[in-house]
Amino acid sequence: MYERLAEFAQTWGLVYFVILFAIVLAYALWPKNKKRFDDASKIPLRED
Repeated sequence: MYERLAEFAQTWGLVYFVILFAIVLAYALWPKNKKRFDDASKIPLRED
């Protein structure tokens, strides 16, 4: 029983994290989000 559960977790856990990584990467590189990330990158340089 444990071996089946471990095999399932290793296989589908890897698939889950690869899909999650692809979604995060697509979100970060989506052209629509460029202005938002450019603004966020300048926050430490602002003098409020």
